[in-house]
Amino acid sequence: MTRPLLLLLLLVACASDAYGHEVRPAYLQLHQTGADTYDVLWKVPTRGDNMRLGLYVELPDGCVNLSEPRGVFVAGSFTERWSVKRAGGLTGGTIHIAGLAATMTDVLVRLARLDGTTQVVRLTPSAPSFVVEASPRRLDVARTYLVLGIEHILTGVDHLLFVTALLLLVSGFGRLVKTISAFTLSHSMTLSLATLGYVHVPPAPVEAVIALSILFVACEIVRSPQTPLSLAQRQPWLVAFTFGLLHGLGFAGGLSAVGLPAGHIPLALGLFSVGVEIGHFSFVGVVLAAIIAVRRWNITLPAWTRALPAYAIGSIAAFWVIQRIAAF
Repeated sequence: MTRPLLLLLLLVACASDAYGHEVRPAYLQLHQTGADTYDVLWKVPTRGDNMRLGLYVELPDGCVNLSEPRGVFVAGSFTERWSVKRAGGLTGGTIHIAGLAATMTDVLVRLARLDGTTQVVRLTPSAPSFVVEASPRRLDVARTYLVLGIEHILTGVDHLLFVTALLLLVSGFGRLVKTISAFTLSHSMTLSLATLGYVHVPPAPVEAVIALSILFVACEIVRSPQTPLSLAQRQPWLVAFTFGLLHGLGFAGGLSAVGLPAGHIPLALGLFSVGVEIGHFSFVGVVLAAIIAVRRWNITLPAWTRALPAYAIGSIAAFWVIQRIAAF
């Protein structure tokens, strides 16, 4: 088995889950405004312009609405706001997300108290509820945003396909390290700038151009050996750096969807970025380790199979380009 065919199997495995996994988390924010009162913000990912995921907040027994929920569809999410009251506050009560067990998404919950403490919890289909703590642990924010970053990259099939295409394009360990490092540096820059609000780019064009970047690299892989070397082949690190700026904006979309906790912005952003890089380099490491292991089998395949991964990546990317442009 050759390196290209192995990468083809990996990308097919990734792409098979591309349409069934909702990678955008839902977000629940509870901001304490008084001894017994809270403002509630609930953001749910949408499917299309006017369809939302069937996720609903169930607050602890004894909660009474002080205002009716006001909902609106904005930028790929359905957002509701309302106020509630519960005698004695929410401490000790159980918050449950109805419908979460039937999905493949997560919910990030942030509860900000009057005393400045914050409880951050990540709910999953297997654990759709939690108990509000009186004294939240300091490591909650760190663990939650770190895991969120790891999952965001590992469920971002388009980002993984771009990295896979780079692995196909670049030969030589030194050139590969330089290329992956350039991609890491650039997407970390725009992730930080976009998340902190210094760069504002609509998500739809960003997602379309990300798909176009994958298609571009796939085309570079199958260029005829008789043609002069292109810029991507001569200096792949430069192409990786340029497109990495766009991918960073895509990463920022996942963090912006849930927001940064007031008072923990550097920590949350830093740990989310670290999580993205852990997932990124873990993926690269697994692919390279698998290539090394499979090469020892010394299985020879027809030369035409070497182009299959590039054509598969390009076909998927071309479909995404059309699909995402049509969604403008």
